[in-house]
Formats: sequence, structure tokens, C-alpha cells
Amino acid sequence: MRTFSPGLCRSTTPEETYANRFIIAMTVTLACVLELVDTSIVNVAVPHMMGSLGASLDEITWVSIGYVVANVIVLPISGFLSHLFGRRNYLLLSILLFTLASFACGSSGSLAQLVFWRIVQGLGGGGLIATAQATIFEAFPRKEVATGMSIFGMGIMTGPMLGPTLGGWLTDEYSWPWIFYINLPLGVLALAMTVVYVPDSKFRRHIEKIDYLGLLMMAVGIGCLQLFLERGERLDWFESVEITAYAVTCFVALGLFVIRQLESRHALVDLHLCRDVQYSAGLVMTFLLGASLYSTVFIFPVYVQTLMGYTAWQTGILILPSALASGLVMPVAARLMAKGVPARLIVVAGIMLFMYAMWGHYQFTTESGTADFLPPLILRGMGLGMIFMPLNTLTLANIAPQARADASGLYNLTRQLGGSVGIAASATMLTSLTRIRFSTLGEHVAGNSGLALERLAVFKARLLSLGSPEAIADLKSKALLSQQISKQAQMLSFDQLFLAFGIGMLLALPLLLLMNAKALGPPADAH
Repeated sequence: MRTFSPGLCRSTTPEETYANRFIIAMTVTLACVLELVDTSIVNVAVPHMMGSLGASLDEITWVSIGYVVANVIVLPISGFLSHLFGRRNYLLLSILLFTLASFACGSSGSLAQLVFWRIVQGLGGGGLIATAQATIFEAFPRKEVATGMSIFGMGIMTGPMLGPTLGGWLTDEYSWPWIFYINLPLGVLALAMTVVYVPDSKFRRHIEKIDYLGLLMMAVGIGCLQLFLERGERLDWFESVEITAYAVTCFVALGLFVIRQLESRHALVDLHLCRDVQYSAGLVMTFLLGASLYSTVFIFPVYVQTLMGYTAWQTGILILPSALASGLVMPVAARLMAKGVPARLIVVAGIMLFMYAMWGHYQFTTESGTADFLPPLILRGMGLGMIFMPLNTLTLANIAPQARADASGLYNLTRQLGGSVGIAASATMLTSLTRIRFSTLGEHVAGNSGLALERLAVFKARLLSLGSPEAIADLKSKALLSQQISKQAQMLSFDQLFLAFGIGMLLALPLLLLMNAKALGPPADAH
């Protein structure tokens, strides 16, 4: 039987479309990399944008917040939109919107313009990941789905890590608009490759009715949840009326949305998918994976820049081997699965490797250097790379092909929210732990411990030798000691957080008992 693929502009047999599966995987992965790089690329350009646009730090954060909020609103309904427009058309529309908004972002002359176009960019990019994932699952046969997911996984894992590196280089060498202009040639390439190679889904269902009220509830609920997580630590959580309002609105809107989706015959998000135990267990694990990935990407740069004096560019270069390690390990994991190694076993090995890497992070001190950082960072990347692809495959293994777009959207939303929760919790815990550690270490100074007195004597002698009066030397030596205590308190807090990430992933191991080790891909009727 012959089918018509709009992407190829001629009649093709299933075998011909299937022959392009690797190009299809690379095409949709390229689009995802663009979207994910943009989640972190602006962070290093913040000071430059503040000066150029005359914005305060609190105002400029909306450039990132607007993008992420728009992203998470679109993610859960990407399956619905794929059915509404057709998956290929929706993919083309998303890439086009993302690319045009990138140009508008770089050309913005005010903060309001930039925030608006970042929201539009987020709306365009939000559906790319889930749509790409569903496309790959349909394009690859059961025995090769792990290989397709490894190509996809390389983009998903390396994208957030490449953002700071690429952003630092573009900002230093050119100017901040180029962190957006860089998307233009790559976006056009992804658009052209989608037109030529990506066929539409044969599992598209007809949309009879659009639940506009449900869409509004979801947008308000998820938007407020993301704002709650993004701004909570900065505004001291429930001490702020704004944060309390976000929390209450989120709780009410999402509660009503869930009830409506479970009762509706025209649901935007098929929450009944969560009845599958394997899928639900995968959602919990990917939430923890997102928290571990995004939190470590967030915390480590703060550590090396705050305590070790690294620049944004140096930090990006330092993180790059970890991203490369993730990308290199994924094809190996796919190969092992193809040879019959149980997916659960690979995930266990990845979690154990990640825990060992976090133990290495736990050993960092204020005297650590690049040689100390690289081995744990590379092991961390390898561990996350080993977890990602087998977990993806296991989670979606029991999902029917026609429901896979919906399942992918909810799955990727869960990972994104895991990252947001992880970052928010990390920032709050870092502040709290530093305060506690500073208080504990300060007690030794207040108690006139021998070590503290010895250190004060060293500082004072040095200051006196430089010509400082004795009274001034006394004050300065105490200030220097306080700075050292503060630095050590932060260092100990970072160490505790790194270890907590590893333990958090270890606690997820029992969930693998709920997942079928033999489930390795879509059912045979996917082709």
C-alpha cells in the first residue's frame, strides 16, 4: 500500500519513509536543541541586557521567566495541538514561530518588547520536545527505538548545558542580541529539513471540540505554578502576598482543571494515561531526573563563580565536557539495549554513577581547581546520559501510538517542572544552609577557640607589617575572619546540596520495580 507524505511532496512507500528515520531524528532533535539552549543562554548575558535596556535585576529576570512560563503552558497540550493541526504542520508552525520570535528578541529596543517576544518564543518552542519525541517513536521500529531516542537524548541533555557556554562566547565576542540571532540560520535549516523529510503522523485523531475553559484553567494554573517556583525564593515565599496569590490561584485552577479533564469527553490532556503504573512510575522518576539535571546545572556555576572566581565563559568551558559525556554515553546505552541488556539495569547503573559523581562533588573545597572538578563533572554527565534514554523508553513503552503525543507532552512537562522545583528548592536550601553553617562556625569565633585566635593573630600580624595601625588591624583582621567563615559556610552548603541530589536519585530506585524490563519500544503496530 502506498501513502502520501506531504513532507516528501510525492507518493512514498512505508519502507521509503522508514529509510529516512535517522534524518528525521536529527531534524526534530535540532529543533529541540534550539529550544533548550534558549532556556539557559540568556543567563550569562543578563548584565549586558540590563545596561542596554536600562532594566533592574528584578525586571530583567522576566526575560527568562516569560520564556519558561510560556514553555510549560504549551507542553501538556502539545499532543492536543498535534491532533488539531496535524503533527507535521504543528512542528513547522512551532519552528517558524520560534525562529521569527528569535529575530524579534534580538531586535528589541525595550524590556517590554523583549519580554513579549520571549513569551512568543516560548510558545513556539514549548511543543517541540514532545512532538519530536512522538515523531521518533513512530519513525523507528521496535528494535531500533532506543537508537532513535539516543539521538534525541543527546540534544535534550546537552542543550541546557551548552547554553551558558555559547551565550558567554557570543556575548563577549559580539553582543547580547546575537544569543537570539544565532537561532536564525539553525531555525531555517530545521524548518527546511522538516518540510523535506518529516512526514505527518498516521495516528492523528479528529478534534471535535476545543475546551476553551479547560485551556484557560490550565494556562492560569501552570503559569502561576511556574511563577511561584521562579520568584518564591527571591520574595521569601509565603511572606510575600504575591507568592501566596500564585500558590492559591495555582491550587484552585489546576484542581478544577484536573476534575474537568477526567470528566470531559473532549479532554485537552488525557490524564487517564496515569492509570498505567509503568507510565506513572516513569513520571516520578523523570521529575527527579529533571530536578537533578537542572539543579546541578544551576548550582555548580553559582559555586565556581561565587567562591572560586570563575568567569561565565570559564564556567561554560568547564561544564562542556559533562555535556559531551552525556551525548557520548547515550548511543552506548542504546547499543546495550539492542543487545538485550535490560533497560532497568542501565538506569540503575546510571543512578549509581550519578551518586558517585555527587559524592565527588561533596568533596569539593575552597581550594579545589579544574583538575578536581572535571572527573566528577564527566561522571555526572555519563550517569545522566545512561538514565535518560532507557527511562524514556520504559515510560512510554505501554502507551498506544495514538496516545503517545499526549503522553510525551505530560512526560516532558513533568521533567521541566522537576527542574523548576529543583532549582527553587536548591536556591532556598542554599540560603538556609549557609545561614545555619555561618552561625555554627561563628560560635567558635565567639568562643575564642584556639584556631580562631591563631587565624586572627596571623591576619593582624600581616596587616601590621603593611603599616596598619593596631586598632585598624584589629577590625580588619576580624572582618577577614568573618569573610573566611562566610566562604566556608557557603562551601559546606554547596557540598550538602550536591550530596542531596545524589541521595534523591537513589531513593527513586524502588520505582524501577514497577517498570517492565522487557518493554523496549512501541508496539509492532507503530509501523
